[in-house]
Amino acid sequence: MPLGERGGWERSESRFCGVETEFSDDVPSLLSFNISTGGFDYVLAPLMDPLYRPSLVEANGGSETQVLPFSGSDLVLSPSQWSSHVVGKISSWIDLDSEDEVLRMDSETTLKQEIAWATHLSLQACLLPTPKGTSCANYARCVNQILQGLTTLQLWLRVPLVKSDGDSVDATSEGLTDSWELWNSFRLLCEHDSKLSVALDVMSTLPSETSLGRWMGESVRAAIISTDSFLTNARGFPCLSKRHQKLIAGFFDHAVQVVVSGKPVHNLPKASDSNTEDTQRHPLRSYLDYVAYLFQKMEPLPEQERIELGYRDFLQAPLQPLMDNLEAQTYETFERDSIKYIQYQRAVAKALVDRVPDEKSSELTTVLMVVGAGRGPLVRASLQAAEETGRKMKVYAVEKNPNAVVTLHNLVKMEGWEGVVTIISCDMRFWSAPEKADILVSELLGSFGDNELSPECLDGAQRFLKPDGISIPSSYTSFIQPVTASKLYNDVKAQKDLAHFETAYVVKLHSVAKLAPSQSVFTFTHPNFSTKANNQRYKKLEFNLPRDAGSALVHGFAGYFDSVLYKDVHLGIEPTTATPNMFSWFPIFFPLRKPVEVHPDSPLEVHFWRCCGSSKVWYEWSVSSPTPSPMHNTNGRSYWVGL
Repeated sequence: MPLGERGGWERSESRFCGVETEFSDDVPSLLSFNISTGGFDYVLAPLMDPLYRPSLVEANGGSETQVLPFSGSDLVLSPSQWSSHVVGKISSWIDLDSEDEVLRMDSETTLKQEIAWATHLSLQACLLPTPKGTSCANYARCVNQILQGLTTLQLWLRVPLVKSDGDSVDATSEGLTDSWELWNSFRLLCEHDSKLSVALDVMSTLPSETSLGRWMGESVRAAIISTDSFLTNARGFPCLSKRHQKLIAGFFDHAVQVVVSGKPVHNLPKASDSNTEDTQRHPLRSYLDYVAYLFQKMEPLPEQERIELGYRDFLQAPLQPLMDNLEAQTYETFERDSIKYIQYQRAVAKALVDRVPDEKSSELTTVLMVVGAGRGPLVRASLQAAEETGRKMKVYAVEKNPNAVVTLHNLVKMEGWEGVVTIISCDMRFWSAPEKADILVSELLGSFGDNELSPECLDGAQRFLKPDGISIPSSYTSFIQPVTASKLYNDVKAQKDLAHFETAYVVKLHSVAKLAPSQSVFTFTHPNFSTKANNQRYKKLEFNLPRDAGSALVHGFAGYFDSVLYKDVHLGIEPTTATPNMFSWFPIFFPLRKPVEVHPDSPLEVHFWRCCGSSKVWYEWSVSSPTPSPMHNTNGRSYWVGL
């Protein structure tokens, strides 16, 4: 029974909770006890008798007649029961990197037999045991061979969630100081296969916040919580520490399923009249109830987040607003963003008041040009600013899309703006204005600020701005930050070509770990009357991971912008200063062809270029340290924005 229904969470995989069980050759009873009685959604159960060793069978002769000691026939459950209610647990004794050749060969044979059986049963996933030593090359090689042949079965590698503080010697008994390193080497040996994920063993003590944050960008599928990681509340029931609760809430938000493991360690208070029920009650039920309680107390998703659920970690090619005319649906989406237009209205109102003193408000008329007027939201915001400030205004609405111009004409007629608004159906770069403007208003910004050619458009349009005229926006800056983003990297890799690794994508970032604070890249200021105006840019940046974070894999860079509309009125999506409740822009993502492993003691050095040609503008990017990456998108060969 799922953990509960909660506003916006009902679509999340995390509403299912499993239980880890011992081997049983009576699978129907195992399911009945744990699912019907216990209330869990699935069992994490061994598929093979733990005493089985292929070499012993051979030694006794008769490997041809021997029936493999699986947990019963495939017929004991229906195919849908196997698929929905059982996650296979590969024998935990296997050690494919053992010095003992017999054990190593037995392990390899057994692993392949169990995966073959799980595939036969149409299981959705199998749990691989934690690698035994620091070297896992042979284990990873065998798993990688298996992955090549899988279609639907997912493999979860069990990894303990540990990270000792660099100086302390009290690492785990296996000598593991940072389990992320173990996972990273295993997944790199398996070529970043998207069918390989992580199941984290959550311990009673947790690593630092920043260290835990790395896992949010990895493909974590399950969090296995041992009963001895639970505390006891005042009523004697199991509960988790505040830090554990926060971690589990983060997992729920990232579609990670919780699995309860271990024997009950809480002596629960007995209810007076529930003797009959007590005999039926599952020994781990109180742990499940607590996990369900944590799930149900999650805040409902805000309305806008629910609308955007389908866009989470979904790669979209950026708009080409100069080359292509936008469709009605795109305009519709942008126009719904009321916060953005409130900010524009505030900026225009301040500019009008600065431009025209109160005593001259009845005689002076401000000429305002909206360049790239679309279907008119900026025209409306500007006229509302004029009404609010009591200033007289004349508006030119310049728009190159003939389809949007039709809507503009109807809007002007419907609102009775004929005497105030003049519509110009023309590209702003080629229009000859009959008079100079006091204020130039535009919404040409992309997710990375200048990536929809705002600088080129406004340079072309500023010739009809008075020397002391105001541009709204007056400046904008792009920002980047390194991220771990396994899902995005795998989605790009699935395209199997270079071009997709050299394209910047607009994406609603979700399963992403932000590894260091963002830094500014390029800034543009308008108007720019300099005779040496040049929109080419180059920036070298150096990022340092927090010391307690541990190492991380950088799959690419998240990009944002922040803009000053006018004076103290700003608009942007850079996380630390983002305009609240605004949804017109998702961040941009610049992938790396080969992910770069970064350690806290070695800075990440990144280079970004904005290049301009006669017919296009493009970005090039590369990493020079700690390991050099190839140059991405040379000459705009894969991704560019057309002029």
